[in-house]
Amino acid sequence: MAGMKPNCATALIASLTEATPPAMLMACRQAADQGADMVELRLDSLEHPIAAALAQLLSQPPLPVIATCRPVRQGGFFKGPEEQRLALLREASRLGANYIDIEDDVPPGDRPRGQIILSHHDFSGQPRDWQAVMKNLAAQKPAVVKLAFTAGTCQDAIEACRLVRDCPLPAMVLAMGEAGILSRALARKFGAFGSFASLSAERASAPGQLTLTQMKQLRWDHIGPATKVYGVAACPVGHSMSPAVHNAAFDELGLDAVYLPLRVEPSEEAFDGFLDAVLAAPWLDMRGLSVTVPHKEHALARVGPAKVDELSRAIGAINTVRIGRGGELEGFNTDYAAALESLCQAMGIEPAGLADKSVGVLGAGGVARAVVAALAHYQARITIYNRTPSRAQELAERFGAQACPAGDIPAMEHEIVINCTSVGMHPRVSETPAPLEALRRCRVVFDTIYNPPTTRLLELARQAGCTIVGGLEMFVRQAARQFEIWTDRPAPLPVMRQAMADRLEANPS
Repeated sequence: MAGMKPNCATALIASLTEATPPAMLMACRQAADQGADMVELRLDSLEHPIAAALAQLLSQPPLPVIATCRPVRQGGFFKGPEEQRLALLREASRLGANYIDIEDDVPPGDRPRGQIILSHHDFSGQPRDWQAVMKNLAAQKPAVVKLAFTAGTCQDAIEACRLVRDCPLPAMVLAMGEAGILSRALARKFGAFGSFASLSAERASAPGQLTLTQMKQLRWDHIGPATKVYGVAACPVGHSMSPAVHNAAFDELGLDAVYLPLRVEPSEEAFDGFLDAVLAAPWLDMRGLSVTVPHKEHALARVGPAKVDELSRAIGAINTVRIGRGGELEGFNTDYAAALESLCQAMGIEPAGLADKSVGVLGAGGVARAVVAALAHYQARITIYNRTPSRAQELAERFGAQACPAGDIPAMEHEIVINCTSVGMHPRVSETPAPLEALRRCRVVFDTIYNPPTTRLLELARQAGCTIVGGLEMFVRQAARQFEIWTDRPAPLPVMRQAMADRLEANPS
């Protein structure tokens, strides 16, 4: 593969930003315990970056060391004279630091001796000819080439992977920010020199930097040149439980695959641009996508009605894309059966038992379309409530339901109420799409939101004496079907369910 560097094992590098030498030494030991391969000592974060501190830090470090003293002009904290900064780095090299990170705007004659990581940082977020920047860095023949720039889109992260892949020298290219996570997580796949992580989110040294634990959860230790890539395209994406669930399934079956969070901005244009970049990079080995808010209808439009199943065409939205080796796309909707199974199991009925039951569906987006399609198939009497009445009317006409504005929710009377909006989802957990008074007239309340597991709506429904159905089971079941579509293997449902529960327990907010 182009760009794979011989004898170069990609290092997981803990970037340490503690303020005192004792704290930084303790952080070194913590990094070793958490599975880091190397540490970056951010000398510019020390309250008093002096030579005595270096002697203490470099006497017996538990891991190989990169010494960095980043100036303010390139996103660091060092504000002192340039000669003092360079003297610190020269001393770090003399005391045995394995690598010295030096900025490309430092004249060659002023750079410390030793193994040099020649770095360039750009926080502007403006498009640049990064290929030319990389070529200039490599022409100076350092031990390692490093480029870090702010990612505006996932496409920038893919470009970062391309630059690493094509560089003739050991390299690190990091697309900073949430949109750039792919470039950090897939560093091993493309033979990068390393990828940076922090001990905790509060101690991150760059935007979008994951923790060591998060990198490990994204199957860092299992990623290699042949790893297949999957992910969830969403905006926002940081709250998604999908990576934990799917990566647990890959672990259980020992598959060479990884599932990543992919921030794709809300517009249809942004979704198309992302898919264009994926299809233009077959070497990325991206084989499938989960698609969620706000891209389910965008995905159907992009894949095309001819390349989705009949159910997805009827629903008008998809949540799953399969990408063939030649770039061919297929679309599916796995929400339908998952919602139906979750509801009927809680009610203790077969799907046929939904016939003629009065159901209020809140929302008219992708999940609502799947739920309404399922209910209509089994001849329930459906009323759709939505903030935009025209969207409710369009969905109602498609499936023989009734439509009402969201303002009618307080007066609704239904045996079953199903929330398919994002109202009450983390982080806006105090909100509810329906008041307690309306829920007192219901028997069953189903909230398709899974984070938090018990939403404000479900709390009120419990107070009203209703049977409640949470979104967790629906989520796990739709994810299991996605897994089977992508891998042609039975999904390890109990493992996926446990991963979901563990993730929610660890991150209850």
